[in-house]
Amino acid sequence: MNDKQKVSPIVMVPNPRHKSSALLDGPDRAVARGMMKAAGFTDDDLKKPQIGVAHCWIGTMPCNLNHRDLAQKVMEGIRAAGGTPLEINTIAINDGITTGTEGMKTSLVSREVIADSVELVARGHMLDGLVTISGCDKTIPAMAMALGRLNLPGLSLYSGSILSGKCTKPSTLFEGRKLTIQEIYEAVGAFNAGRIGAEELRDVEDHACPGAGACGGQFTANTMATASAMLGISPMGFNDIPAVDLAKGDAAFQCGQMAMQLVNAGIPPRAIVTRESFENAIAGVMATGGSTNAVLHLLAIAKEFGVELSLNDFDRISRRTPVLADMRPWGRFTAPEMHEAGGIPLVARRLHEGGLLHGGAMTVTGKAIGDEAMTAAEVPGQEVIRPTDNPIKPQGGLAILSGNVAPGGCVIKLGGQNKLLHRGPARVFETEEAAFAAIKAGEIRPNDVMVLRNEGPRGGPGMREMQLVTGALQGAGLGDSVALMTDGRFSGASHGFVIGHIVPEAADGGPIAALRDGDTIVIDVERRSLDVEVASDELDARLADWTPPAPRYTNGVLAKYARLVTDASQGAVTSAFAPAPTPTNTRTTSTRIKESA
Repeated sequence: MNDKQKVSPIVMVPNPRHKSSALLDGPDRAVARGMMKAAGFTDDDLKKPQIGVAHCWIGTMPCNLNHRDLAQKVMEGIRAAGGTPLEINTIAINDGITTGTEGMKTSLVSREVIADSVELVARGHMLDGLVTISGCDKTIPAMAMALGRLNLPGLSLYSGSILSGKCTKPSTLFEGRKLTIQEIYEAVGAFNAGRIGAEELRDVEDHACPGAGACGGQFTANTMATASAMLGISPMGFNDIPAVDLAKGDAAFQCGQMAMQLVNAGIPPRAIVTRESFENAIAGVMATGGSTNAVLHLLAIAKEFGVELSLNDFDRISRRTPVLADMRPWGRFTAPEMHEAGGIPLVARRLHEGGLLHGGAMTVTGKAIGDEAMTAAEVPGQEVIRPTDNPIKPQGGLAILSGNVAPGGCVIKLGGQNKLLHRGPARVFETEEAAFAAIKAGEIRPNDVMVLRNEGPRGGPGMREMQLVTGALQGAGLGDSVALMTDGRFSGASHGFVIGHIVPEAADGGPIAALRDGDTIVIDVERRSLDVEVASDELDARLADWTPPAPRYTNGVLAKYARLVTDASQGAVTSAFAPAPTPTNTRTTSTRIKESA
């Protein structure tokens, strides 16, 4: 070959029907087409890219009530952009409804089932792309896990926050407050402590949840909605829109169109989401004082995207990221108020301007997140999202502790906390129900350290949230003086000096299994330590005498989960295998989306 000869570069041309053509094309696939036609599809429909629209509509909760309506809008957007949408429905478990009961053990398990069910339909029906709609807590990480696992072009849309409510009768504790689910938990605690009467409790119960949408503070659902936008798998600004806002339907329509752009450009999620994307998501969680559950869920999502992430990453980013958003459960404002002030885009802008965001990380819109952030509009005079030079706290809302009680780590929530040290006697409980009963009976005293064990991923099984207990402590006026630690989890609505996700858990023979009533527990946030003042040889002797508890379930899905699940420091997943990186076209993501539009 002489110098004048040139070799044309090989350019990969995306095939928008890279999966479905094998299912639907040719004489041999007549049976498949015949059955699809019976479901209402035409020959023209079957020649187009087949795009799944996966949602979690279920009639057992308000969180996902708008999913069918949003799915219709997404499907309209897909059709308008030249695709054929296929509606997929899966399950959901509501944390707030099941809290404090045996039913709560199914909640975290549902995250795995949702991801698995969407994966099965997408693989079985050989979909070319996927739009996911999520609402209640576990549905958001589950859908993100499915996107990373399948690596089909697509995106995620959060169905939105519920609006706040208000009491209609005179109230000693709750009058004038914008009510969320948090106030019901605290009203229960206040009623049991004799601080309010039955009529006031009923007033809060009847008016805290006025309609469709997920719980309205920076609880787990809105925390994970923030993380999804910062991760780049949700269009910036779309997740903020409340569930009942008419603009939510417009956002859903645009999601359908965007999904088709991604399909036509051949851009899968793993071409967008990188380690820098996960660091951005963590920064968003820390800056908004988000839920401890974000640690568990982002670790699980990272595994599906083949990205290495550890507890240390959360603590490192927390130390450099200030709390900027004054949000419930510990702050003043609700999720709809944050949206009105400027929302997640404004949080991203604050972080970008402060040098705390990887601005070059891509998003499903085809734009870098830094560019998206700089378009954020701020309402003049808003007080929800502060500038970085006037933070609520200089460091993030979560921290990772370790020590002789938690050698594998644990998570403490700091968003609304000024206390950095607690030293007190252990009060040990084997179940959440026993701990709640002790608070109701007035047996818990200031400075106690409540230890709730055998509530971990395997021991529970299912790692229940201890929201009934934290709400009872707040309602009894003990939230600031009593510490609580568990191998289980906490609701995003929890606040107080609370520590969860202790590893190893009690069922695995972790040191938490050896604690006894009266042991002195020391929690030192500055040293990032959680210790018991018991000599190491004594602790070893106790563990040597320890007998593993019998499994609480021996058959069914909970028994299967207990056999498969990893510990909390690995995301409590049932599959520890990370996917192999997927080769992608050398063109940039933004260029490929523009070319497909």
